[in-house]
Amino acid sequence: MSVKNIMIVGVGGQGTLLTSRILGNLAIHGGYDVKLSEVHGMAQRGGSVVTFVRYGEQVAEPIVEEGCADVLIAFERLEALRYLHFLKKDGVAIVNDWRIDPITVVTGAAEYPENVLDTLRAERKTVVVEATETALEMGAPKTFNVVVLGAAARYVGFEKEAWIRVLETTVPPKTVEVNRRAFEVGYRLETEVQG
Repeated sequence: MSVKNIMIVGVGGQGTLLTSRILGNLAIHGGYDVKLSEVHGMAQRGGSVVTFVRYGEQVAEPIVEEGCADVLIAFERLEALRYLHFLKKDGVAIVNDWRIDPITVVTGAAEYPENVLDTLRAERKTVVVEATETALEMGAPKTFNVVVLGAAARYVGFEKEAWIRVLETTVPPKTVEVNRRAFEVGYRLETEVQG
């Protein structure tokens, strides 16, 4: 197997690091060599957080080069747009349809771009997930990242049971049941690749 490159992007507090640990553990349990890299921006102030997960028979370095990601998992749509150039031309972006204004927009120094999802779809294969709203409807808003991960699972690979086993051993013990439910909901979402 050639090296698989996954990029996870979001803003501070969205669970980007936990998601990369779940993916890394999944690949390790699958018998692969795994490299993780975490790039923390101003995470504590809602800034960008980027993680890379690379796995395969042998992985030399943890960083995914521009234009080389097979899958881009984005917890916020502007973050997907910001890092879209890392995705291969035939890669797929899994995007949570949620807006979080960066500090430059909050202060009036910049404007949030219009039609972000249309731009994403025009550039790459894109799957849009209403994960935040779904998690709110479940009564578990903090699990939206696991809803996204459930939707992304079909594009990343591995058996569903393997995902659940790793999820159960990676999330905090008191959150296992709610995260398992969030993953199942995301996995069952009707997702359609557009673009």
